[in-house]
This record gives sequence, C-alpha cells and structure tokens, in this order.
Amino acid sequence: MKIKLRPYDTARYLDSEEMIQLYLEEALEIGDPAFIAQALGTVARARGMSKVAKDSGLSRESLYKALGPNGNPEFATVMRVIDSLGLQLTISTRNVSRKRVRSRVSA
Repeated sequence: MKIKLRPYDTARYLDSEEMIQLYLEEALEIGDPAFIAQALGTVARARGMSKVAKDSGLSRESLYKALGPNGNPEFATVMRVIDSLGLQLTISTRNVSRKRVRSRVSA
C-alpha cells in the first residue's frame, strides 16, 4: 500500500474565525511585511480566493501575485483584502517605556 503525501498547506487548517484571527495576530507579531502579506494570502486561499477577489474588486491573478511569497502589495491592496475578509486593523500600544517611545518620536 502506497502512502500519498501532499505538501503542507496552512490554509487547510484555517477552518474557523478564531484560527484565522490567531494566525494573523501571530503574523503581525512577527512583524515581517512579506510574511504578513503571505499570511493574508493564506487566509484568502482558506476563504476562497475567487470570493475574496470578487469582494475586493481585484483579480485572482493579482491577489496571488501580491500576496504570494515574493509579493509586495500596496497598502491599498492590503486594506481591500482585509475588508473583503470581514476583518479590520486596530492599533494598540506595546509594553514599552515612555522614554523609549519619546526617543523614537524625536528621531
């Protein structure tokens, strides 16, 4: 009996809103823009790239390109995808000292 193997695909495991949220939160914590874009692409594939393309007003091809491993999407594209996924970006403060924040602002 042969064992059939297939490549690992994170999109197969993003089967709930909670899993999607946790995955994107982790991507944002890592902070690598390329990884964040690719994570959005993974979520889009999990939800159905055709539906995300339709809801965002972008073509499937452009989404695959922008949100793929070598993609570099414009911020407007990222926001359209986030909106089409029914998500929103929020801002919160990190646990950093005021002195560190001031030095960043004055730089």
